[in-house]
Amino acid sequence: MTGTIPLAPNGRRRPRAALAMQPGTAAALLNARSLDALSQVCDLAPPPVLDDFTTDRARAVLADTELLVTGWGCPPIDAAALASAPRLRAVVHTAGSVRGHITDACWERGIEVSSAAAANALPVAEYTVAMILLSGKRALERAHSYRSERGRDDSLATSPALGNYGRTVGILSASLIGRRVIELMRPYDLRVLLHDPYVSGAEAAELGARPVGLGELFAQSDVVSVHTPLLPATRGLVSRELLMSMRPDGVLLNTARGAVVDQDALVDVLRLGRIRAVLDVTDPDRLPPGHPLWECENALITPHLAGSQGNEWQRLVDLAVGEAERWAAGDGFAHPVRRERLAFLA
Repeated sequence: MTGTIPLAPNGRRRPRAALAMQPGTAAALLNARSLDALSQVCDLAPPPVLDDFTTDRARAVLADTELLVTGWGCPPIDAAALASAPRLRAVVHTAGSVRGHITDACWERGIEVSSAAAANALPVAEYTVAMILLSGKRALERAHSYRSERGRDDSLATSPALGNYGRTVGILSASLIGRRVIELMRPYDLRVLLHDPYVSGAEAAELGARPVGLGELFAQSDVVSVHTPLLPATRGLVSRELLMSMRPDGVLLNTARGAVVDQDALVDVLRLGRIRAVLDVTDPDRLPPGHPLWECENALITPHLAGSQGNEWQRLVDLAVGEAERWAAGDGFAHPVRRERLAFLA
């Protein structure tokens, strides 16, 4: 690209920018309004989006790109890609995790990185709180019974264990989503426990939770909601012993990563009828048709739908546009991703 440096409506210089993601991602996320908003703050390379950094066209676009706006399906921004992008200084990601495309070479170049993880956290937290409340009323099971029997149960004869008043919810990890869940639960009469070895007692209290050990979290909670990232240290963290220690009819709720839970153990405990489970993630993420989890009637399995979908994608794009605008104005990112924090991120 050559010629006069374009200016934004506020008179500031618009940085050269390009979109890097799968074409299907771009079609789903970037409507005309979003593209126009990006174009107001960036000198955006024309379509098609970049989904392969090794082509002649990609190299030509990258040659003067200063800002990459990325999405699902972005190729790794490795040393070879950076060699074609000598002016690249920042990446704004329109989704949550940047692990798939931000490489060590990016950090070594000093490239600034932003993520829309905060925007994606909200629908996951909303799903989580909804499932906590619905499980407390056993809403799905009772709806199934109502449909089958065509007769209502006697509300005066319901178990005192039914309901959400004074129920104890255990949050495993004060991640971005875990914190948002705690925040959204504040209006309800729920007791919140938190296990996170990196959160002090004072910080937990400020969040609105009581800090406890891992064993106490599972033994004392009516619902345990998993929000820890999948790391070598957290693979299989939710063990058979912890699952067996849960209260009778307790609920394990997982919207994090399937492999954080010992899934074989979970199947065994569910088959015993001791607990219930709400699983938006499994291991593998798409369970094969013959997997025994499908046969566990006390497990509600949803197809990884808690994160942003449909009109919620607009929130991700709006955050990304805002980040691009801040960066172009020299104000820095409001939602930066730090290299030293990667070990604690999903």
